[in-house]
Amino acid sequence: MSSTADGKPRIGVEPGNETNKPWTLRLYVAGQTPKSLTAFANLQAMCEAHLSGNYQIEVIDLLENPQLAQGDQILAIPTVVRRLPLPMRKIIGDLSDTERALVGLDLRQPTQPAHS
Repeated sequence: MSSTADGKPRIGVEPGNETNKPWTLRLYVAGQTPKSLTAFANLQAMCEAHLSGNYQIEVIDLLENPQLAQGDQILAIPTVVRRLPLPMRKIIGDLSDTERALVGLDLRQPTQPAHS
């Protein structure tokens, strides 16, 4: 596990992979709806904050290419598919719940509830 510039651990990125293998993400949408635009903005912000430019986002508009939904088994939109690094991960929604999205993409470990 490596760390970010501020010393926090970066989950899911092995040492040496930061420069060699960028994260590959696909965002499936159906047109430029407010929810799709929000999902893209949120995904891009998370990637910049946690991957420092070491990522690729491919936006796939299913209104233009509906056949592409079958390859990643897309059942709802917007959906983000993390293709690399493996294992593949999927998150459905506009990613407005940042903590859930970061954990789902394996960019951050889940926070543990405080014990009373």
